[in-house]
Amino acid sequence: MGKGRVEAFTDGVAAIIITIMVLDLKVPEGEDFYALLPQWPIFLCYVLSFINVGIYWNNLHNMFHTVQRVDGGVLWANLHLLFWLSLMPVTTAFMGENHFARVPVAVYGLDLALCAAAYAILVTALHRLHGQDSAFARALGSDFKGRASLAAYIAAIPLAFVNQWISVAIYVLVALVWLVPDTRFARVIEK
Repeated sequence: MGKGRVEAFTDGVAAIIITIMVLDLKVPEGEDFYALLPQWPIFLCYVLSFINVGIYWNNLHNMFHTVQRVDGGVLWANLHLLFWLSLMPVTTAFMGENHFARVPVAVYGLDLALCAAAYAILVTALHRLHGQDSAFARALGSDFKGRASLAAYIAAIPLAFVNQWISVAIYVLVALVWLVPDTRFARVIEK
């Protein structure tokens, strides 16, 4: 089957997730800069989650651009990823409202790890459908970044109970690694 509907659905879900997260930001009470101070954890969590959702949206766009079709397995794998991404507003608010406390930071990391695992499942489903010689497989390569990100998230979960700031630093570092434009898919598409 064609890939157009899954792309449109994924775009819509990503837009809704970001909209829900921004609606969780509250207007500060007061008219000076001090009124902003209580909001800084919530805002920083929003920025991190916005970037993470944007990274997934960007990567999904690039991946689906290199494939010709999808099947039921790909549809379910994509829906699985979107499920974990849809929890991002809740885990973001939990971490922000609790000022980066240990348990909320660990729960946020669990959500990130489940998103990364679901992404790996989607990659596997697309790889299975299109084969080793496909443009998708050539663009994906070894997917070291994807596997390393999942490992980092898994490590960050228990580290949150040692020092939550180590975990937050890992989440930021992984986001920064993915924020650098990934040219793997663009190079294959241009050929």
